[in-house]
Amino acid sequence: MKGLKLPEIITEEELIKILKATKKPHHKLAFALGFYECMRVSEVVNLLPENVDKNLKLLLIKQAKGNKDRNIPIAPEVMKGLKYLPIKCGVRALQIAFKRKCKEVLGKDMHFHTLRHSGITHYLVKKKWSSLEVQRLAGHSKIATTQIYAHINPQDLVNRMWETS
Repeated sequence: MKGLKLPEIITEEELIKILKATKKPHHKLAFALGFYECMRVSEVVNLLPENVDKNLKLLLIKQAKGNKDRNIPIAPEVMKGLKYLPIKCGVRALQIAFKRKCKEVLGKDMHFHTLRHSGITHYLVKKKWSSLEVQRLAGHSKIATTQIYAHINPQDLVNRMWETS
C-alpha cells in the first residue's frame, strides 16, 4: 500500500502576509474564508449575504460537496470582511489570484484549496480543536478524512518529548 502524501499547507502567519499584500477587498475576504472557514473555492464564490447570520455568528453553506448544506461558525478574522459579499469573481479568477499572490509573497506555488487544508490543520494542530469539531466545520462525512490533516510538526514532537511533567 502506498503511503499518503500530506497536503501542502501555509501557516496563519503566511496567510497574514498574503492578506497584507492583497489589494482587492473581495480577494482578501475570499482567502480568509478559504483558511478560517475551511471553505472550498466553489463555496466561497457561492456565498451570499443572505447566507450570513451575524447575530448567531453562523454561515450557511448551501449545496456544498455532495449537495449537503452545513452551518459553520463565523471566525472573528472574517466578520468585518463579510460586507464584501458576494465575492465578485469566479472560481478560476480566485484560483489564479491566490496562486499569483503566493508566488509573489511566499515564493511558493500553491492552489486555492491549500487554504482549506491549511485551515483544517490550523484548527487541529495550533488551536487544538477536536477531530469531531473540525470534521463538522469542514463538512467531512468520515472522521478519517479529517485526521489526514492532523500532521504533527517534528519540532512539536521534540517539544512534547522534553516537556517537564
